[in-house]
Amino acid sequence: MSYPGKEFDEITQQLVFPSDYKNPRAKKRYHLAVVGAGPAGLITAISAAGLGAKVALIESRSMGGDCLNVGCIPSKSLLEYTKAQNRSFDGAFAWLREVRSNISIHDSVERYSAAGVDVFLGSARFNADGGLEVSDQSLEARRIAICVGSTSFIPPIKGLSSCGALSNETVFDLKEQPDSISILGAGPIGCELATVFARLGTQVHLFDIAGHALPNEISEAGQVIEDSLSKLGVQLHLGQEIREVSGGVNGKKVIVDSMEVETDALLVALGRQANTGPLNLEGVGVSTGKQGSIIVDHRLRTTNQKIFAAGDCTLGSHFTHEADMQARVLVQNTLFFPSASTSKFVVPHCTYTSPEVASIGLSLDELDQRMINFDTYQVEYADLDRVRAGGKMEGFARVLTKKGKDTILSATIVGEDAGEQIALISVLMNNGMGLSKAGNAIFSYPTRSEFLRKLADSFNKTRLTPTVGGILKRWLKWTE
Repeated sequence: MSYPGKEFDEITQQLVFPSDYKNPRAKKRYHLAVVGAGPAGLITAISAAGLGAKVALIESRSMGGDCLNVGCIPSKSLLEYTKAQNRSFDGAFAWLREVRSNISIHDSVERYSAAGVDVFLGSARFNADGGLEVSDQSLEARRIAICVGSTSFIPPIKGLSSCGALSNETVFDLKEQPDSISILGAGPIGCELATVFARLGTQVHLFDIAGHALPNEISEAGQVIEDSLSKLGVQLHLGQEIREVSGGVNGKKVIVDSMEVETDALLVALGRQANTGPLNLEGVGVSTGKQGSIIVDHRLRTTNQKIFAAGDCTLGSHFTHEADMQARVLVQNTLFFPSASTSKFVVPHCTYTSPEVASIGLSLDELDQRMINFDTYQVEYADLDRVRAGGKMEGFARVLTKKGKDTILSATIVGEDAGEQIALISVLMNNGMGLSKAGNAIFSYPTRSEFLRKLADSFNKTRLTPTVGGILKRWLKWTE
């Protein structure tokens, strides 16, 4: 069957999971065996091999993991493509497949084999001796890193598991545009894909039991996104429990507290579960927690001292850039003395809606639980001259600092390029610099990054206490 971008899918498949590939003969023993070739596994494997280690990399589905194949790359390609008006479904999905194929060379079997990594395609499982079985071979390694990622979580909603719902693993395989779609979950994936389909002209219904979109962000950020989605024509059903789902190839029905909604397609975006089931982790003493996620410490060690884990299969937040950071910790701790730690890093994240929502640091709930008092500094995007020039006025930048100090606890930015702007806060926080330090920098005018100078100015004004003000007045009077 022909479909938009089919030729690019064929290129991608041959690069990330070639049909004619033959696994190498396993070495007697590896320094490191990596299970899973997503971002965490790929960076760990190629970095370790670059240091001279003997490395085995095992992948059961596609090199590149979710990020390349069914996550960051396809979703952001669609979001970028659909920013312009009069974009078609065929053009959008052909574009995502072209972008994915162009990037897939970086994650290809050929590249990693050329870098000295023994790449094994197939499912891995721990045997009774603690070694790894893949295809018809047994791999022995000094250390093992599990980086198997996660898959879409299907909660126990009546009828959901049997109604043929789409997930992020299948939605990018669509060959034809649905006239209407229901999306369960108003988190980042749900809001981003609601944006895409609404821009393409599909009627979108977005559901979540939470009272506002992006429930893990501050409510003000969620409200901005709700307004944006509503302007695109998205029908929001928030604060309502999903009671039942039914349907088949001819349509889907979603039943919530107050109504029934029928659409052509249904997409589930209600969280993730780790791909740890087939590994036989219990047989090697590796403890897991919620939805199969592996429990690790700040050095990424599991409850088996020989086995480490990183990426989406572990408890915690799940971001490609976080997996990148964790991979660097893995290389140090699996090959050498385990001294590297993830605890010193503060990880930002972004939802690429329009406008974008980016955050870093402790949530309000976490601050409350730890009984940390804070001061709030905020700049409205509309107060920035560059924003006024562009005409997209919605949004704000908010920074929370420790009470009476400039130590940054967290930040939220809502607006155009928020994902780029949060990098400025990340640099400060990850280098132990307070908000006042931003006042020492010079920002190009007019740019959106001026929000940080304005926030620093607001903090510095608080240092002008009545005592300091009195001294300055006396000095000026004396020098008059």
